[in-house]
Amino acid sequence: MTEDLSPAERYAAARKRAADQATALAPFRDLYDFDLDPFQIEACQALEAGKGVLVAAPTGSGKTIVGEFAVHLALTQGRKCFYTTPIKALSNQKFSDLVKRYGAAKVGLLTGDNSVNSEAPIVVMTTEVLRNMLYAGSKSLLGLGYVVMDEVHYLSDRFRGAVWEEVIIHLPESVTIVSLSATVSNAEEFGDWLDTVRGDTQVIVSEERPVPLWQHVLAGRRMYDLFEESGDKREVNPDLVRMARMENSRVGNGRDRRRGRPQREADRERERRQRARIWTPSRPEVIDRLDSEGLLPAITFIFSRAGCEAAVQQCLYSGLRLNDNAARARVREIVEERTADIPDKDLHVLGYFEWLEGLERGIAAHHAGMLPTFKEVVEELFVRGLVKAVFATETLALGINMPARSVVLEKLVKWNGEQHADITPGEFTQLTGRAGRRGIDIEGHAVVLWQRGMDPGALAGLAGARTYPLRSSFKPSYNMAVNLVSQFGRHRSRELLETSFAQFQADRSVVGISRQVQKNEEGMAGYHASMTCHLGDFEEYARLRRELKDRETELAKQGANQRRAQAAAALEKLKPGDVIHVPTGKYAGLALVLDPGVSGGRGGGPRRGYDGTAGNEGPRPLVLTAQRQVKRLGAIDFPVPVEPLERMRIPKSFNARSPQSRRDLASALRSKAGHYVPERHRKQRSAAADDPEIDRLRKAIRQHPCHGCDEREDHARWAERYHRLKRDTRQLERRIEGRTNTIARTFDRVYALLSELGYLSGDHVTEDGRVLARLYGELDLLASECLREGVWEGLPPAELAACVSALVFEARSNDDALPPKLPGGRARAALGEMVRIWGRLDALEEEHRITATEGVGQREPDLGFAWAAYRWADGQGLDEVLREAEMPAGDFVRWCKQVIDVLGQLAAAAPEAGTVPRNARRAIDGMLRGVVAYSSVG
Repeated sequence: MTEDLSPAERYAAARKRAADQATALAPFRDLYDFDLDPFQIEACQALEAGKGVLVAAPTGSGKTIVGEFAVHLALTQGRKCFYTTPIKALSNQKFSDLVKRYGAAKVGLLTGDNSVNSEAPIVVMTTEVLRNMLYAGSKSLLGLGYVVMDEVHYLSDRFRGAVWEEVIIHLPESVTIVSLSATVSNAEEFGDWLDTVRGDTQVIVSEERPVPLWQHVLAGRRMYDLFEESGDKREVNPDLVRMARMENSRVGNGRDRRRGRPQREADRERERRQRARIWTPSRPEVIDRLDSEGLLPAITFIFSRAGCEAAVQQCLYSGLRLNDNAARARVREIVEERTADIPDKDLHVLGYFEWLEGLERGIAAHHAGMLPTFKEVVEELFVRGLVKAVFATETLALGINMPARSVVLEKLVKWNGEQHADITPGEFTQLTGRAGRRGIDIEGHAVVLWQRGMDPGALAGLAGARTYPLRSSFKPSYNMAVNLVSQFGRHRSRELLETSFAQFQADRSVVGISRQVQKNEEGMAGYHASMTCHLGDFEEYARLRRELKDRETELAKQGANQRRAQAAAALEKLKPGDVIHVPTGKYAGLALVLDPGVSGGRGGGPRRGYDGTAGNEGPRPLVLTAQRQVKRLGAIDFPVPVEPLERMRIPKSFNARSPQSRRDLASALRSKAGHYVPERHRKQRSAAADDPEIDRLRKAIRQHPCHGCDEREDHARWAERYHRLKRDTRQLERRIEGRTNTIARTFDRVYALLSELGYLSGDHVTEDGRVLARLYGELDLLASECLREGVWEGLPPAELAACVSALVFEARSNDDALPPKLPGGRARAALGEMVRIWGRLDALEEEHRITATEGVGQREPDLGFAWAAYRWADGQGLDEVLREAEMPAGDFVRWCKQVIDVLGQLAAAAPEAGTVPRNARRAIDGMLRGVVAYSSVG
């Protein structure tokens, strides 16, 4: 109460209120009907003080408010603000939000295939668009004051992450960067790098979720809490642990597993009832259970597009309805309004009516294979509460504003493009972070479905790990190298690359290694002092002894290898019926060869012996010993060559499994060769005895002054320790060399290759290099080479589109790869020529030691979309094209838009004197129609 304050305190409070009202933050806070959180206020105050900020906070915590304050500051100061996002869907969503607040005149959109009011003071764009503007020196950068980098943790992405670092490094110093990230465990490290390359940057980390999140496991009809709270302790629910143990035990073995005693019938019956309650509920059962618990709307993450579609169908077949008649009518009204531009003839092929039925019932799928317009409608209906159950792939978790009351994870394993792998703590946090709507829900719920073999402890580890590290994926590409050299020259470009977050992290990891090197060097100094001898240079003497030992070891190894080779060669000559003497091992003594066990018999396969095993590890003879045992021996039993002593006939009736057969044949073996007395193997003369190098070293050691020292062996022990530590230190130093200047060394190799191809010359970019500088994509160099060699000259527009598709398309997996059906005409030959050029570039990259692991090399062009691109650009109907492509509509639209994007680059980069620019523009007109034209999201 102000009445309780003294006059001085009231005066101070009044001054503070006046000062607060004078800031830009005060009117900004009035725009919201809720008060800002402390971390949001702290970040906004830092921005107003002229600092850059890194805000790391959980999904759904309201990080974007800080970005919106940067927009507010820019408008207040008469400057521009670019708001960048990793995906076009998020850019479109943010564009709509900002237009509602500031009006269409003040907000623009640039996403590669969309350009709306691009010179507005606020422009929302994908990060790639801003990178391209920086390299092109766009005039739109004039007056730029702020750049918001939403979802900046995306720089970990191994395919596109480098773009974020390029932008951060190359933005003018006058631009303030607002970095918004999911919670990462190394936010301070990332902030330190931003501070290094951008100047004063404040790191604000918030661990608090605005809506508490509860973790559950749904098994059968029961929902279990994952954790059990007891005072300050938080433990895994013992019921889940017991269920897992019970499921993993043998079923119905009739014995008490703890004591090995027979179970009582009552115990067995109780266990059967418990097992009957444990099963993975079906998708309709899960939604019905959540509905009955008041936990809808819910997003169920299924790591498969087909799985998402199947889930909707299963719910429809089950008769599940989540909307009343009024909601159904509102859904139909919104859907018909949003899809009015889609031609009626395309509705059937797009699965419109089945999709609409699901929406009317409050159920939908959401994945990248859907038509973009359909995805947008699902998002809108979900936010309005008209869709209550969405089955989605993990791409939904990338920042799109679709929070839910509950999130369901069907499995904790997903396909990562190469194999089925456990989801990471970071992925788990990102997915479950959707649960809990701020201002609507008092708590969110994450539900994991019970699966056979589930480990509750491992699940608790995922749920308890709230953070994951941010790792740079930055690598210098060909396009980047040309643009850098064009702006800064080679030397300055190299220095700029060394300021990347990737190099910053590598250098930081070197610090610990360097400290260990320093400690080792101190230890070496002590060892060196202890081995000092008054008679001479003991380090030199120790080196001679070490060389002698190494030479003796080398010769011994050579001798052993030679004996093994001789023994293996002798085994390969054995035949059935040979009587041999096994020299060593458990079965040493007389033996009869039943099967030589040599691989590569008839038919090229391994020869099988009497015991049915195959010899696939060199000769492994199957023998009958004099003690009546049938065993397959290996090289370890024959350290020296073996030769047959006698020959015996093996009866056709011999059965290795018959004790009588073995007894009779072993008796005959002893009668035939029982008189044999094995010769003691003569000790072979050592190779070291005749080696001149060993003779030289021994003489040098005897003649060395230190050889006569009374403390020689004591000095030698210290010398050995010195040598081991020195060897370890050299290994550490090599690790340091491998981690320092790694990005710059990759740039050097890229520079050398581009120089050899004539794109760069010293600090200058050639005419061909200027073409490459305008081509952005994974196969930038291949595209440039195709232009340079005239591969696409004279191609009609549709055929040019087919060829360009090979630069962008990449089958999702080998199973999804489209058959290589190709258009005829000149396009077929041009596609073949593209593959030939790629082969030449691949060989050149290998020569320059540019490897795929560095993320720079050109992957092989994929021809799987060429036929679909050709047919669509040629004017064929959607139904026919999609049926032949065997591809979801959403994928088709996305690949078409990427082809259009590259065609636009070619139209701008290719020499106007040729046919490529004109035909590229005509190909764009041919492809930008129908579903591709009216889909606003790429």
